[in-house]
Amino acid sequence: MSSRRRFYARPLLATVASIAVLTGVAATAPAATPMSAGQASPAAALDDTYYQDALGKTGTALKSSLHSIISEQTTLSYSQVWDALKATDEDPANSSNVILFYTGRSQAKSENGGDTGDWNREHVWAKSHGDFGTATGPGTDIHHLRPEDVQVNSVRGNKDFDNGGSAVSGAPGNFSDGDSFEPRDAVKGDVARMILYMAVRYEGDDAFADLEPNDSVSNGSAPNIGRLSVLKQWSQEDPPDSFEQNRNEVIFDRFQHNRNPFIDHPEWVEAIW
Repeated sequence: MSSRRRFYARPLLATVASIAVLTGVAATAPAATPMSAGQASPAAALDDTYYQDALGKTGTALKSSLHSIISEQTTLSYSQVWDALKATDEDPANSSNVILFYTGRSQAKSENGGDTGDWNREHVWAKSHGDFGTATGPGTDIHHLRPEDVQVNSVRGNKDFDNGGSAVSGAPGNFSDGDSFEPRDAVKGDVARMILYMAVRYEGDDAFADLEPNDSVSNGSAPNIGRLSVLKQWSQEDPPDSFEQNRNEVIFDRFQHNRNPFIDHPEWVEAIW
């Protein structure tokens, strides 16, 4: 595993995109604006309602309280996920497109399927980690399902998350090796918060496995995903941005009617883990 370290350079993205256009290279969609340090979550008003039973708690008490809150949800079938993702991941600059998660590419909503060049449904918590497949529940929970290029989705496969590896063809900024996958900087925190949402939502009390993060990258079919120490780092370095926040709102308002608490309260990552 490589010890390569890289720093984020989000302010440069607009410049890079401009250069790409001038040189005839297709630019990926611009990154959404991150929240600045100390900035209040737009969901802070929910503390008096949705999150009221979780406030003031830490550790296992906070995790248990959040589990009770977010388990109240509407579930989708796997076929319904297609249309849901067309809404949750809509390109804010082009309503006919979605933003692909790892590549950042804007692609037509209609180009979904299983052929090369299509986008399909990526399970960020790999569905083999806990063997839940595409069953209604964790297999269709759109808090961790994202549109992604078919080939890049295949490269990621069911690998755990960590830093390092070789560059992924067709997905600048992503890296992969034999046992792990590193996403582009702009979605590192998104990955972490989706994984930790799954760990809180699915606790083994609804006929599915108890999903838990750990610090391993050799989890196989166990209901675990790592590497927790890296995910925590990513969550801190890549705070929730406007795209991620809007996605949380769309899921809450239109589809599952539950929230990812780590988008609303990123500080709860450290409070639990």
